[in-house]
Amino acid sequence: MTAPSPTTPERPPLVDSGTLIRSLGLVATLIAVGVLMDVLGIRTLLQAHWVDNEIRGNGLLGAALLVLVGAVATAIGLPRQVPTFLAGYAFGFVSGAAVGLLATVLGAAITFHYARFMGRPLLARRFPQRIRRIDAFLSRNTLTMALILRLAPIGSNLIANLAAGVSGVRAAPFFAGSIIGYLPQTVIFALLGSGFAIDPAIRTSISIVLLIATSMLGVWLWRRTRQQGAQDPV
Repeated sequence: MTAPSPTTPERPPLVDSGTLIRSLGLVATLIAVGVLMDVLGIRTLLQAHWVDNEIRGNGLLGAALLVLVGAVATAIGLPRQVPTFLAGYAFGFVSGAAVGLLATVLGAAITFHYARFMGRPLLARRFPQRIRRIDAFLSRNTLTMALILRLAPIGSNLIANLAAGVSGVRAAPFFAGSIIGYLPQTVIFALLGSGFAIDPAIRTSISIVLLIATSMLGVWLWRRTRQQGAQDPV
């Protein structure tokens, strides 16, 4: 009687079906975003004449429209200062700052959760060491690190949101730190856009001083965090 031949263990697939679907979805949505930006003219939508025609004088509906368009625009990489400036132009300093901040945070949330759902499974497989480094950077003190990212004089809001999304950090402290970090520039650009009842040269000078001060604060926080990390026992 012949002995049964040993069965060869099945090799796991290189890419599981869930990751493959997410990867294809990632590519498809990126293409769709590019097409929509051209078809809808989102790049040119956020301008003063559009605000005059569609936002001013329309109350809550106008504010909601500006929040929606601003959120989509910042989610795909438009500088977050643009919607805030136009919100200040449309609604004045205080209300404009609130509208601009809401649009910015909503845009960050869109990018963050998109990256977490669509990008993390693929990137964690392809670049595990890089994902671990991002996790280590943001997880040390997520709220503080998010605050530093938002206050830093250089860096991309889009890249920060994508990096946080593909990492494993908790959303709540990341967005809490982001909201605090967004506030200074939100105030600055809402003030610039509002035409606040002070001399334009003084208003601009105040904005520049605030921008330099917040940038220096971001650099100081970053250096302090690095020093504390170096002093912590391994």
